[in-house]
Amino acid sequence: MTRRASSWFCGLIVLLSAAVCCGRSSQPTTPPAGYVLTWSDEFNGANGSLPDSSKWVMETGGNGWGNNELETYTNRTQNAHTQDGNLVITANKEKYTGTDGIAREYTSARLKTAGLFEQKHGRFEARIKIPQGQGLWPAFWMLGNNIDKAGWPACGEIDVMENIGKEAAIVHGSMHGPGYSGDKGLTGSYSLPSGKFADDFHIFAVEWEAAAARFYVDGNLYETRTPADVPAGQAWVFDHPFFILLNVAVGGGWPGNPDATTVFPQTMLVDYVRVYGKK
Repeated sequence: MTRRASSWFCGLIVLLSAAVCCGRSSQPTTPPAGYVLTWSDEFNGANGSLPDSSKWVMETGGNGWGNNELETYTNRTQNAHTQDGNLVITANKEKYTGTDGIAREYTSARLKTAGLFEQKHGRFEARIKIPQGQGLWPAFWMLGNNIDKAGWPACGEIDVMENIGKEAAIVHGSMHGPGYSGDKGLTGSYSLPSGKFADDFHIFAVEWEAAAARFYVDGNLYETRTPADVPAGQAWVFDHPFFILLNVAVGGGWPGNPDATTVFPQTMLVDYVRVYGKK
C-alpha cells in the first residue's frame, strides 16, 4: 500500500471511528423498498444549539401533562440541544419554576412537529439511544393533528417507542383512541435478547397504513394492529395526519417516581428522525 493510500485508509478509519463514537448512523439513507423520504431531521446543527425551530416546537410547562409527571419541560439548551449529529434531550434534577409558576424538582424537554410537519400514513422511524433509571419515561410518538378540536383520545395516539426505566430491556408500541386509551390501549412489547436499550442506539419504526399499523425494533416486526383490534362500537381514528413528538418524562403514573437508585442527569440521544410515504 502506498503512503497516499495508507493515509487515505487511516483517515477513513478515523472518520468511521468518530462517527461510531458520536452515535452517527451507519444505516443506509436510501428509503425502504416502496417508500420515498418525505421529511427528516438529521440533527446536524451547530453543537450546543437549540433544535431546528423550522422543524420542532419546544413545549414548556410543569402541569403534569395528564400523567402526573414530575418535570417541567423547558426550551433551554440545558434540556435540549444538538451535539455531534445528535439531538440530546437531558432530564436534570434541579429546582425550577417555569413561566407557569409551577415549582418542580426536575426539568426535561418535549418537542413536537405540530403546525410544521404532519403526515397521514407512512413509515415513521428514529434511531435513538434511550436513558435509563427508575422513573424515566422516554418516548417517540405521534398525535392526531385534530387534537385541539377533537381532544384526546379522539384525535388518536401512536406510540412508536415508549420505555419505563425499570424495564431496561423492554420497549412498548401502542395505539390509543376513544374506548381504548391509557391502560386499555392497543399495545405490544419487544424485549432485547440481551443487554438493555440504554447500552446502544436502536431503530424504532411504525409502518402505518389505512387499515394496519406494524411496529418494528431494529427491523424486527413485533406487533401488528388493525381495525379488528378496536373494541366493538369504537372507531379506528387513524385516518388523518399526525404530528411527531420526542420527550423524556420524569415520573408519572406508569413509570413511577425516581428513587435513590436513579442517577441524574440522564440523556436521550436521537441520531435522526425520518418519515417516508408510499410511492
